[in-house]
Amino acid sequence: MVKKATPTLTSGLNLKNSPKSKRSAVLFSGGKDSCMAIYLAKQRGYEIACLISVFSKNKDSYMFHTPSIESTKHQAEVMGVPLITGKTKGEKEEELKDLEKIIKKAKTKYKINTLITGALKSEYQASRIQKICDKLKIDCFNPLWQKDELEYLNDLIKNEFNVIITGVAAHPLDKSWLGRRIDREFIEQVIDLNNKYEIHPAGEGGEFETFVLHCPLFKRPLTIKNQKISGEKNSWRMDIEVE
Repeated sequence: MVKKATPTLTSGLNLKNSPKSKRSAVLFSGGKDSCMAIYLAKQRGYEIACLISVFSKNKDSYMFHTPSIESTKHQAEVMGVPLITGKTKGEKEEELKDLEKIIKKAKTKYKINTLITGALKSEYQASRIQKICDKLKIDCFNPLWQKDELEYLNDLIKNEFNVIITGVAAHPLDKSWLGRRIDREFIEQVIDLNNKYEIHPAGEGGEFETFVLHCPLFKRPLTIKNQKISGEKNSWRMDIEVE
């Protein structure tokens, strides 16, 4: 049985999350969570006005996904959605001020009234983003919040999301996991790893990071042009260039 965190935040699916225009920006890392969040939000009638990607200099940031983050521009292109980018040194709490500035820019430029995130279980991320949204007087919608992780992984496969692993940071994950696709075999293995090592099946504890090469949101698949692998022991990353 998968071990779960005790939730204290309310699921975005149960909130009054239907602003009149639903004009939204999405915190976008290029991984499975932000792509699935867009997919679910569009099904609920949200208009995706822009994507927001934050480039952090801190590879161990608690807030931001870093492997292959600069390739989000190609994902935005195949989705036909504008991308706003910003940089941060990734210093704890200071990175939140940087994020607030970028969201404020999106609000001004694209007249958004909602921010969509791919938060699944992380109260650390969700609570801090909610505070920023409250300050900027916009709604925050987390369509994946507290979703069963195995149901979620199976939904990725069912809806033909081509998701690969671009980073690992937990024992016994190693270099061999880089580039692996999330498929049935992957799910079986992470269930076993959860039972033995308490690794979160969806990587919500930062155990692994992902990149989406294709999904129903894309006009065409992306292909890997170049890749650079770095790391040691149980901490590895694969930075990719796509086209």
